Amino acid sequence: MAVGDRSTSSTKPIPKERVVLGKITSVYGVRGWVKVYSHTEPMDNILNYNPWYIEINGRLQAIEVDQGKRHGKGLIAKLVGCDDREVARNFCGVDISVDQGELPELEEGDYYWHQLEKLNVVTESGVELGRVDHLIATGSNDVLVVRGTAQSIDKRERMIPYLPEQVVKEINLEAGTIRVDWDPEF
Repeated sequence: MAVGDRSTSSTKPIPKERVVLGKITSVYGVRGWVKVYSHTEPMDNILNYNPWYIEINGRLQAIEVDQGKRHGKGLIAKLVGCDDREVARNFCGVDISVDQGELPELEEGDYYWHQLEKLNVVTESGVELGRVDHLIATGSNDVLVVRGTAQSIDKRERMIPYLPEQVVKEINLEAGTIRVDWDPEF
């Protein structure tokens, strides 16, 4: 069976607004299971979304998840129609995205990481530090990884703790900015 055959694909139309929630990392076993790295918390929440949207060879497609479960410190999943190791190998390294409209509504003041990525970061005194490239979970608090842009004071990368009210003073999604209490020299 080739990747993208009807047996692995969903008939659901591919949504325009998707968000990446994880990645298929490697094969697991000989019966078509794959290992999954999840950005969701808890990690197995990624298994609540079906279908997953993946891109292989420049072609975006929906795939149905037949089964999934925790395994050791990670997750494994069985995709519909993927019944052997060689077919599963074709999915390795692809990002897993889902329909953004399926994400749960958040309480006011809470944000998904994808909403914060690409926002411009400015100090309270108006100094532009750069743009949020991505976030990192450290255990104690999340961290904004901010990379300098042409408009920022320098091009370096900064790691700014995501601590609402302490460091992060305001998030304005409409303006595309995050205002922080941060020394530009750090």
